[in-house]
Amino acid sequence: MSELAGRTALVTGSTSGIGRAVALELAAAGARVAVHGRSAAHAVEVAALLGDRHAGTFLADLADEAAAAGLARDVEARLPDVSIVALVAGADVLTGAAAKWPFEKKLEALLAVDVAATMQLARSLGAWMAGRDGGTIVTIGWDQADVGMEGDSGQLFAASKGAVMAFSKSLARSLAPQVRVNCVAPGWIKTAWGEHASEAWQKRAVRESMLGRWGTPEDVAAAIRWLAGPDAAFITGQVVNVNGGFRRA
Repeated sequence: MSELAGRTALVTGSTSGIGRAVALELAAAGARVAVHGRSAAHAVEVAALLGDRHAGTFLADLADEAAAAGLARDVEARLPDVSIVALVAGADVLTGAAAKWPFEKKLEALLAVDVAATMQLARSLGAWMAGRDGGTIVTIGWDQADVGMEGDSGQLFAASKGAVMAFSKSLARSLAPQVRVNCVAPGWIKTAWGEHASEAWQKRAVRESMLGRWGTPEDVAAAIRWLAGPDAAFITGQVVNVNGGFRRA
């Protein structure tokens, strides 16, 4: 399959997790892929996996508003043929030292990276692509944002990812017909947190999927590949759940 041959993509947060899987999936579909992250060492690793599909590397901490604006300018200057933008980068407030942060600090991080940086990059790069040959943007939401989940994490992610989902629908209206904008809303995806989650969370993730398993980063990447490609040419302004069929159990 090479449905994205001749296309160039930017994937934010592509040095790990879902973003890394998306970068590799788009490359497998024939696209040249630009890597973004904060770690130069991890970016080198992903670039090596991309091989001749590597379109460049951009290092920027999206928690910094000026850095996010600079990333948009750098992409426009260095990759004038970008027509796919997958905004996957998000603040990790569930693992490492951040897991012990107070609610307010976690909220600040999520609003800065997941919401503000996503909006800033999507608006800037979207307007730029609309004035050229068009393109497609995919953002990342959360499948439970519209139904809610108990606890601090539920409140945090419903607020931040719900904002991204609503924004994406409005941006799609603003950029149509030149640029398609869609949002992928993952469910229980086994990234770093899921690998070390308690037995109770492991059982809950399986129980709340009609397909009876955790999702994988590759499941999300496959959906983004489809949305970026020609088979989704009549799809815009949508939120696509990738959750194995969520159910309350």
